[in-house]
Amino acid sequence: MNRAEKQIQIDGLTAKFNDAEAAFLTDYRGLNVEKITALRGRLREKDTELRVVKNTLARIAAKASGNEALIDYLKGPSALALVYGDPAAAAKVLVDYAKGESNLEVMGGVLSGAYINADAVKRLADLPSKDVMRATLLGAMNAVPGGFVNVLGGVLRSAVLVLNAIKEQKEQLQ
Repeated sequence: MNRAEKQIQIDGLTAKFNDAEAAFLTDYRGLNVEKITALRGRLREKDTELRVVKNTLARIAAKASGNEALIDYLKGPSALALVYGDPAAAAKVLVDYAKGESNLEVMGGVLSGAYINADAVKRLADLPSKDVMRATLLGAMNAVPGGFVNVLGGVLRSAVLVLNAIKEQKEQLQ
């Protein structure tokens, strides 16, 4: 590969780093083409691209894109999962696949410009998806006005019950 081809790859990888929400680093040694293709398909469903990268070029692209935290971990055969969607969903796919496939190791990644280790990726995988979190937040936000309406309704009900009790007392006295 000549210098111009390398520069084209670096520029493309830098652009992908800039577009990505997160990047997870994996060691894929021992996975055959069929298994990597299956993993790529599952990740593609979560708007994530799995790329086998040349470490030297990836280091240059990581530095150019502001992901310097990843540079020290680009050693050995590496595959980058570039996440363009929900990082938690992509982490869940990687972690679940690694549980069933001992040859895949999630080594860490970059999330919001900061390096996260393999344990943090596993914790991220345990988080609910963005849609579930949004639904939970909306449910909590809807509960506040609903509770307020119930409290006001309770006050009005109590007032009506008190007035009704007074009316019944006056009717009994007459």
